[in-house]
Amino acid sequence: MRRGGDGFATFMGGMIAALAILAAVAVSARQAEPADGAEADVLSIGGSVTEIVAALGQAHRIKARDTTSTYPPELADLPDVGYMRALSPEGVLSVDPSLIISEDGAGPPEALEVIRAADVPFIEVPAAMSPEGILEKIDIVGEALGVPEQAEALAAEVGEDLESAIARAEARAEAPRRVLFVLSTQGGRITASGTGTAADAMIRMAGGVNAIGDFEGYKQMSDEAVGLAAPDVILMMDRGGDHGLPDDELFAMPPIRVTPAAQSRSVVRMDGLLLLGFGPRTAEAVEQLSQALYGGDA
Repeated sequence: MRRGGDGFATFMGGMIAALAILAAVAVSARQAEPADGAEADVLSIGGSVTEIVAALGQAHRIKARDTTSTYPPELADLPDVGYMRALSPEGVLSVDPSLIISEDGAGPPEALEVIRAADVPFIEVPAAMSPEGILEKIDIVGEALGVPEQAEALAAEVGEDLESAIARAEARAEAPRRVLFVLSTQGGRITASGTGTAADAMIRMAGGVNAIGDFEGYKQMSDEAVGLAAPDVILMMDRGGDHGLPDDELFAMPPIRVTPAAQSRSVVRMDGLLLLGFGPRTAEAVEQLSQALYGGDA
């Protein structure tokens, strides 16, 4: 009897060990592929952050987005929690995310305090205005999503594309053109970009010269100051309203009509997220702006 009991105990011990191994294998498999099999659980805030999530092959993880997340277009049907700088805690938490990945600059601060206190992991991605900054954003988003290898591969590809696009832009710009980025024409006044902005960085990457160098950030300018800036080209976002007057109205504005840009009717309009987002498509933006400024391939 004792020998039979020992055999049964041995048999049961082996079964338990086998089950434990199978359970460990199953857990290991789930941990090895957290993103590929994951359901939508991420709230992505900020157009460039959302682009990075999609470029990493994780668009299926996005449960909701903010208003600035307009690319890729297939995300348009997802719940929209509002403009990233005017979020409401109720709107954000109503989509019940398991993870929030947000571009730096989301707000207002009091709303973020409530959101952070809700015990939902909140990853903030710093703004970027350089190739190095873009690669850092990719790395941070990849780590947050648990796909560091995909992030490494994407960063390598984006970095190579940026290097090539900037080199081509520099080759084209034998005689750099002065570019004025106009953010708004509200009330007949020009609000333009000085230094230290995404527009300034993009102009320089594309081989241009920012026509405004005596102030930082965005500022409403006097008519005289716009004339003295003497831009060869006006750069604007491709949208209507105060941000995108038709050419005839733009060049008829008193501060613009005295500029070289008005004389040659030179205006470049680009998608705002592509131009200023500093995400995975920035090499495309550099190429597009450079060709618009100088034409052709280098």
